[in-house]
Parts: sequence; structure tokens; C-alpha cells
Amino acid sequence: MTAMTIGWIGLGRMGEAMVKRLTAAGHAVHVWNRTRQKALPLAEYGATVVANKLDLAGCDVVFTMVSTTNDLKEVLFADGGLLTGAKKPALVVDSSSISQEGSAEVRQRLEALGVGYLCAPVSGNAKVAKAGKLLIVASGPKAHYERVAPLLQAMGRKMMWVGEGELARVWKIAHNTMFGVVIQSLCEITVLAEKAGIPRHVFLESINDSVLGSMYTRYKSPVLTNLTFEQVTFTPKLLLKDMDLGLGAAKAQGVAMPAAAATRESVARLVGRGHDDVDFAILLQE
Repeated sequence: MTAMTIGWIGLGRMGEAMVKRLTAAGHAVHVWNRTRQKALPLAEYGATVVANKLDLAGCDVVFTMVSTTNDLKEVLFADGGLLTGAKKPALVVDSSSISQEGSAEVRQRLEALGVGYLCAPVSGNAKVAKAGKLLIVASGPKAHYERVAPLLQAMGRKMMWVGEGELARVWKIAHNTMFGVVIQSLCEITVLAEKAGIPRHVFLESINDSVLGSMYTRYKSPVLTNLTFEQVTFTPKLLLKDMDLGLGAAKAQGVAMPAAAATRESVARLVGRGHDDVDFAILLQE
């Protein structure tokens, strides 16, 4: 199989870690980031840093990992965007957390230009990505999924294809909505136990060793025990965006989600208090 030329747009905590997995597996990756300074260190890992998004238009496949639907549209279609030149990549693979409707609009615009599109959101934080332990869930034409399977394998412990269209967006929205509800519940019961007299670390250890324990409760326990919220895995602002996506999807499908609605208000209060560059687990302190 001929090696594919790979482009990458978006080098936040996740994107940077995922690119490093690709270069470690021997893939040549060309990268662009809005803040060029953040991209430069990747040159040490074998990546090629380009000056413009259009410099990636000749790649076989371009991955995007940005914050919002509008960010994705901007890097693809706005002035100087990936799709605004004469050359076009064969395939765009997006791993952002965006809405189902926004993703469908992007798909329509890309396919009208003769460019393939695959949704490939992930489960895991930057630390998980660095270790190559991500779960990658994809949707779109299965042929596209099979084409990039070796690249997805280089970045994760498991990959899944869940069907056509935007189904992977629904999966990611559901995943991150549960993410919020679980941390809300964990913080509530931890505060209850601590106020009643059980040391916080003892209570969390007991939950982790019970039927209620999970990979999620175990990896959040050190932060909740030591109150080290400056070690950011996910910010309240990003969680609020995802809770809103979850409630929007619930409204569209006619699904009642009272636990998610209550959690959304707790997270909104965090954002309103100005908790921007801290971990969302600061919910415990609030």
C-alpha cells in the first residue's frame, strides 16, 4: 500500500498528542495551527510545520481537531481555508466535538467539492492520547473508514465504525453528556461523605473499589483528592458546550434528560464564575 500524505489542522492538547502518535508510527505529517508557535515543537518529532492551511490541500487525507462547528467551517471554507484553492485533499477526517447538524452541513459542502468526509471523534484526554489509548469512533462511508484505518490504529487502542452519516457525532454528544452527569454525581456524593466525616480520599477509594467504580472515577480521584484543578484535562467552558449539544440532541429526538439538564446548570455556574483555564473537576469545590 502506498503511503498517504497526511495533513493536520488544530494542535491543542489532543491534536498535538495524536500527531506525535502518527509520527512515532513512521507517518509523515504536515501540520498547521492558528498559533504557529504551538506547532513548531512538533518539528522535533518529525512533523513538517506549514505556514498556511492551503499548503495542506495536496495531502491525501487531512485531519481536523478544533473546538467548535464554526472553527471547523472557518479552517475549511473561509478565506485561505483548506478547500479554497485549486487543489483539494481526497479526504477530510474530523475529530472535533461538534453538532450533528453542523457536521451534516460540512459533509454536504465537502462532497459537493468532490472531497470525502469521515467523522472520527475520540474518547480520552491528552494523557490518554499520548499513551495511544484513545477509543476512536467513526461514521461516514465505510470505504473512507477502511482507508484511514491504519492511521486511526496508530492513534488509539480501539476504533469502531458505527454507521453512515453523522452517527459518530451522536455517539460523542452522548458520551460527553454522560461525562458531565457522572462528574456532577461523583462531586455531590463526595461532598456529602466528607461533610458527614469521611475523609475525601477514603471515600473515593471506597467508591473505586465498589461496583460503582470505573476507569473514569479512578482517573478523576487524584484531582478530587488533591484539588489540583490547574492540571487541566477538560475545561468547564468546553464541557458546557458539550452539555448544550447533548440537550439540543435530546430536544431533537424528543428525549427527556433531567439529570443532564441539572448538570448543565451546575457547569454554567462554573463558567459564569470565570473558571476558564482549570479542570472541570473544580465542580467539587464549587
